[in-house]
Amino acid sequence: MRIEKKDGFAFEGKAQGFRRTMLAMGLLVALGANTAQAQSTTSTIFGRAPVQAGETVAIRNSSGLARTINVDSQGRYSAPQLPIGTYSVTLMQDGKVVQTRDNVVLQVGIAAEISFSGEGGAASGAENAKQLSSVNVSANALPPIDVSSVDSRTVLTADQLAKLPLAHSAEAAALLAPATNLGAGGAKSTTGQPLISFGGSSSTENAYYLNGFNTTDPNLSQGGITLPYGSIEQEEVYTGGYSAQYGRSDGGVLNMIGKSGTNDWHFGGQYLYQPSSTLASQNSTYYANGLPPSPVAGRLYDPRNQNSSWSSVYDLYVGGPLIKDRLFLFASAEMTHTEGNTVNSVSSGTDSHYKNTQPKWYAKVNWNINDSNLLELTGASEKSEGSGSVYKYDYNTLSDSDFKSYANNTKHGGDMWSAKFTSYITDKLTLTALYGSMKTRSYSQSPAYDPSLTYIGNYTDQNPALNGGTPITNNQNVNQITNPGMNFVSTNLRVALTYSLGNHTITAGIDNLRTAARNQEELTSGPGYQWIYGYVTPANQPLFPSLGVGAPASYPNGASGYYAYKYIFNQGGNLFSSERAEYIEDQWQFNDRLLFSIGLRDDGFTNTNASASAYMRQTKPQWAPRLGFSWDVFGDSSFKVFGNAGRYYLGSPIAPGDPANGYVATSQFYTYSGIAADGTPTGLTQMSPPVSPNGAYGQTPDPRTMTATSLKAMDQDEFMLGFSKTAGPNWVYGAKLTRRMLRHVIDDWCDVQAVVDKSASEGITDVNTATCYYINPGQANTFAVQDPSGTFHSVTLSNADMQFPRAVRRYYALETFLEHPFDGKWYGKVSYAFSRSYGNSEGQGQSDIRAIGGTQNEDWDFPELMAYANGPQGNDHTNVIKAYGYYAVTPELLLSANLNLTSGGPKYCLGYYGPGQTDPDGYGSNYHWCNGQPSPPGATGRLPWMKQLDLGIHYRPAFADHKLGFSVDVFNVFNGQAPLNLSPDYNGNSAGTPNPLYGTPLVLQPPRYVRIGVTYDY
Repeated sequence: MRIEKKDGFAFEGKAQGFRRTMLAMGLLVALGANTAQAQSTTSTIFGRAPVQAGETVAIRNSSGLARTINVDSQGRYSAPQLPIGTYSVTLMQDGKVVQTRDNVVLQVGIAAEISFSGEGGAASGAENAKQLSSVNVSANALPPIDVSSVDSRTVLTADQLAKLPLAHSAEAAALLAPATNLGAGGAKSTTGQPLISFGGSSSTENAYYLNGFNTTDPNLSQGGITLPYGSIEQEEVYTGGYSAQYGRSDGGVLNMIGKSGTNDWHFGGQYLYQPSSTLASQNSTYYANGLPPSPVAGRLYDPRNQNSSWSSVYDLYVGGPLIKDRLFLFASAEMTHTEGNTVNSVSSGTDSHYKNTQPKWYAKVNWNINDSNLLELTGASEKSEGSGSVYKYDYNTLSDSDFKSYANNTKHGGDMWSAKFTSYITDKLTLTALYGSMKTRSYSQSPAYDPSLTYIGNYTDQNPALNGGTPITNNQNVNQITNPGMNFVSTNLRVALTYSLGNHTITAGIDNLRTAARNQEELTSGPGYQWIYGYVTPANQPLFPSLGVGAPASYPNGASGYYAYKYIFNQGGNLFSSERAEYIEDQWQFNDRLLFSIGLRDDGFTNTNASASAYMRQTKPQWAPRLGFSWDVFGDSSFKVFGNAGRYYLGSPIAPGDPANGYVATSQFYTYSGIAADGTPTGLTQMSPPVSPNGAYGQTPDPRTMTATSLKAMDQDEFMLGFSKTAGPNWVYGAKLTRRMLRHVIDDWCDVQAVVDKSASEGITDVNTATCYYINPGQANTFAVQDPSGTFHSVTLSNADMQFPRAVRRYYALETFLEHPFDGKWYGKVSYAFSRSYGNSEGQGQSDIRAIGGTQNEDWDFPELMAYANGPQGNDHTNVIKAYGYYAVTPELLLSANLNLTSGGPKYCLGYYGPGQTDPDGYGSNYHWCNGQPSPPGATGRLPWMKQLDLGIHYRPAFADHKLGFSVDVFNVFNGQAPLNLSPDYNGNSAGTPNPLYGTPLVLQPPRYVRIGVTYDY
């Protein structure tokens, strides 16, 4: 159930909780050659050497880290948990240098095999090192294939990020991976970046990591804190198959590794500018299904071609040694400044002139305490701060008129810090411990807020006979106010031990994440209520019969079908969540060609209200097995076959718990005979008392009555099988099959009468009936029912009792790629993905109504809403073609390109229920019926393809020693503006009332723009 308005009417819902127990964690013996870890900040160097007495391997990086590893009796050595960077690896015998491999570049989670021949003599890493990664190879080396990993990932280096024409965000880089797409419905992060869908999952089912710390937004999982773009050393885009060490995502992972200082001082900066003169005009949108009663400017709905903006980005960095070989610093700051105007739709009647700043900073201190102990301290911040002015807008002359109000001052985002300690206790035993904290906030307040003015909603539905044909409103621009002190504090603790012996690597550890949401108050603006107008035809059509709201024609002044209602919303209170996990994993190098990854993880989740009472709990063991393999078919890293099977659990974010502290969300309906100068209705005749579809009248629910006691956490099973193979000296190609199956969904269910009836059949009188429940839809659920004496009873409803279909979300995909690793001249990669994401549940989100999860979803609230819900889900894109790369024309001039061709998602037509077009649940035009006909997702067709080509040119003149650079990037060269989301509601406020917005684009592909840049690196 949503806490938002649908055609003016407010719907609301509840939350619930989880249970779990701890997995006793122990350290087992064994360790082997190489280990690849997802979302880690480290990697491994391993290899072989001729068996000789007194042999050791000395490893040293550009930050002074030095390790000496013994060579075992079989000639093997392994150095795990090494920070990423550039290394030299030297074979020593009795303290003398035998062979050296220089310029060994480690990538996150990708092991590098450095083996030594029986013949002495120094050699370069490019000629002899077997670097298991997809970049950083020489022209004479075989194209590398990573045979050390069993998962699916794309690793992007700082060099690639700097060369490719990409928007400067972690999400834009993630879109290069084959299984990623823009999230359906246009969802954005808390700081305004478009969110990404991985493998058909909702865009809020992902995890964000920064230097090993989980920075995912704890409130609604809308992105996370990311790095200044120029401070990303490597970004790992993880699309599946990750190890037991990580969880809490059934979508994908964005893992960012920030830069570190080295023994050489470096500093530099960058300036980027996007002028408004090069921004192409956005397409305006028009009513696609008739006109409203009082059209403002004919068919025009949103004159987007009147929008304009410009932006600039300032970026500075410095890094180097504070104490050579021991203590290092890297620090950076980035400021994005954007100004412009956005003409809102005719239903708003305003033009917003805005200013937005996005400050970011990042700092990291590396301390090599000694050769066995390392300490890393990280701090980072990402925020978005906005302000502006709102003007009334004349849609006929397409110009501003009078000043209306100041826009809200907004502040979103936050700060984080973390400390990571690594101790190489012995060659075979390594301890890692990370602890950090993140504080984020969501603030929106008007600098000139007038509490005496009432917010007027849907004023285009005013009776034209009473407003002279021109809608009447006032200067209230705020419909809801929030506590300015609202904030979220998260802490993340990770501790792991890794032990090596023979062919095994055993890692065991804990992964705990806690969040406190404080000062969560939200309430209706003005005098504590809004006035919202509506219109229904025929006028004798009852508005919400299930709530006792009749037809306007039955009341004075209602014969024309016009009405208004007073809407009140108020909720607040602190919320808390605890997510704990224990895991154990074995990386087993079965032989020289075959690697197995075997892991087991136990996740547990508990969410509590302001009284510390759990409303959602999953603490019984939730075992998540992980099994993968990598087969180096020929033993020379030229042909790899890999596979993976695993289960992944996802905890509930904070936001669905808002109803746990009680809330008010009521609407009271009236007819009216006049409209005052401030837009409020006059001459009122009451049609109903305050009503709420879910009984939200302010009572604090007993936490036991919010959640099915049998609730299972949301979880998904995933299976992958693929291969990578070289094709001659300069190419790599491959393919991968993926299958994902959502096992349990969590959503709110509001058909509480079904619980009352089932309880009554068992002789129990249910006294807690004014609530929704969180359930696992599509299966049996058990509820705690309280009788008049206060005693609780367990009442189980089968899926047949709840009248639901089985909950389904299935995803399958075939991905193929062809890659040309950089050879000093050019790099290129092209991929094609054929996929389907289908079922009757999108997961945490519901893109047809642009809901991002929690109580905003309408799916599963009532059985009628799920009739004919099965079909392609919002993030289903059957065909996706991607190609990107760069070409060095000369040492000074570089050309780059990025192409994305994505087939459109399904269209939706939502109307009134059944052939008779009724409204059994009070949800209006939100059933999977269209004009009396069944209308599953995609029944009315598909959205068009999104086609985008980005081009770049970079020039680094020799006269400035290539330290000074100039760039021009053109995004969306051909100015494609495909609609990404259409209004789905076929009807207005009754079955006989057409919705003029049906089929109107609500989200469009951004238009063409140009970015100019100047960079200096010293």
